[in-house]
Amino acid sequence: MNAQRCRTAAWILTIVAASAAGSRATAAAEVARQGVATSAVPRGADEAPAPESRTPLTADRAIAILPSSIEFLLGAAEGVEDAEWPYEGVYRVRGAIPIGYRVGGTSIVARMLLLAPGAADDARRLEAIRRAVAFVIDAADHPLMDPTPIGTYDTRGWGWAYGLHFLLEVRRTLGRDAIGDRGDAVIRTYVERLEGTVIPGSGGWNYARRGGFDRPGPSSPFMTASTLEALGLAAHEGFPVDADVIAQALVALEQARTDAGAFVYAGAARPGQPDQLPGAVGRMLAAELLLHLHGRSSVVQVRGALDAFLVHWERLEERRARTGTHEPPYGVAPYYFFYAHRFAARAIEVLPPGEREEYRRHLRARLFQVRGEDGTWNDRVFPRSRAYATAMAMEVILAPSLAPIRVRPAEAEVLPDDAGAEARPDARRRRIPAQRAE
Repeated sequence: MNAQRCRTAAWILTIVAASAAGSRATAAAEVARQGVATSAVPRGADEAPAPESRTPLTADRAIAILPSSIEFLLGAAEGVEDAEWPYEGVYRVRGAIPIGYRVGGTSIVARMLLLAPGAADDARRLEAIRRAVAFVIDAADHPLMDPTPIGTYDTRGWGWAYGLHFLLEVRRTLGRDAIGDRGDAVIRTYVERLEGTVIPGSGGWNYARRGGFDRPGPSSPFMTASTLEALGLAAHEGFPVDADVIAQALVALEQARTDAGAFVYAGAARPGQPDQLPGAVGRMLAAELLLHLHGRSSVVQVRGALDAFLVHWERLEERRARTGTHEPPYGVAPYYFFYAHRFAARAIEVLPPGEREEYRRHLRARLFQVRGEDGTWNDRVFPRSRAYATAMAMEVILAPSLAPIRVRPAEAEVLPDDAGAEARPDARRRRIPAQRAE
C-alpha cells in the first residue's frame, strides 16, 4: 500500500471509529455519499474555489492579503472616537446592539489588529488598539455590564470573556503599561463576573437561561469553551481564577458529548440521544480542543472533530449569511460559521506536526471560497459584521504562527502522549491561581 493509500485508509478509520475518534455513523454515511477521498481529509474540501484572484491557497499567498484586511478593519471602526467594532446579530436591547456584543466584537477585531504581523511598527494600528483598550476598560462600568441577573437572554458573558481575552493579549504582547493599573483591575473584574455567573449545579455558562440567571439550567458548550479559553489565559498570566469553576465547566463539556462524539446544543447528552451532527461541528471543535488542552480529550478526538467539520462544511455554508438562526433540519445558525473556522484552525495546531499542513491547506481553500468580492468575509446578513468575520478569517490564516492557546489545569493532570507539542508546556504544572506561570 503506497503512502497516499495509507493516508486514505487512516482517514477512513478516523471517520468510522466512533468510540475513539468521536466520529459518527452520520459522518460515515456522508463519506459514502461523497466518495472516498485521496487525502487525509474529505474530497471536495477545496473544490469549487472562488476566482483565482480571490483564492490564495498557499500560506504565503494567504498572508499576503492581510494588509488589505487590516486596512478594511481600520476603516470600519465606529462609535465615539472610532473605538468600536460591534458584532451585530438579531438581538437588541431597547432597540440597540447590546453592550456585550459591542465589547465582544471590538475585542475580537482589535485582538487581530494586534496579532497580525507588524503591529508594533504601525502607528495607525497601535492608535486603534489604544482606543479599543480604553473602550473595553470603560465598558466594565456600563450599567448593563454589571453581573446583576437580568432576563433570560443575556450577552454580557460574551463581552466579559472576549474583553478579558483582548486585554490579556494586549498586556502580554505590548506590556502591562499598555493597559495600566485600571486594565489589570478590569481583568480581575471580568474574571470575577464570569466566575460569579457560572451556572449553579451544572457548571459552565450559557447566554440563554430560560429559568433565569439566578437558577440552575443547562450549559452551552459553545459559550463554555470560549469562556474557558479566556479564563485559562488569565490563569496563565498570573491572575487568580477559581479552580473549582474551571473543573465544573470541564465536567459540563464532558457531559455534553453524545455517545457518537457530537456535542448537544445545551445541557447534558442523554444515552442514545440522536445526533444532528452538521449542526454541532462548530461547538465540537471548540469543546474537544479545550478539553484536550486540559488533559480530558485526545488528539484522536480533536482530529475526529476536524474531520466532521470538513465532511459537513457544506451544511454550514448553506446557512452562512442567511436570515434566521437555528433553522431545520440541523439547527445550524449563521454565527457558527466563522466561529467553527477559527476553532478548526486552532485545533489543527495540536495535531502531530506531520499532519498539520494538509489540514491547513483544505481549511484555507474553504475560507477563500467564501471570501467576498470586496475582499472581506461575513457570515451574517448585516454588513457591520464583516469586521468580526474578517478578523476571524485573519486568525485562521495566522493560526500556525500564533502562540498556542494556554491553559493551566485545575488539577495536576498530564496530557496524553499523542498531544501536539504546543499543547504540552504546562501539562504537569499544578494550577496555583495567584502565581504567575513561568
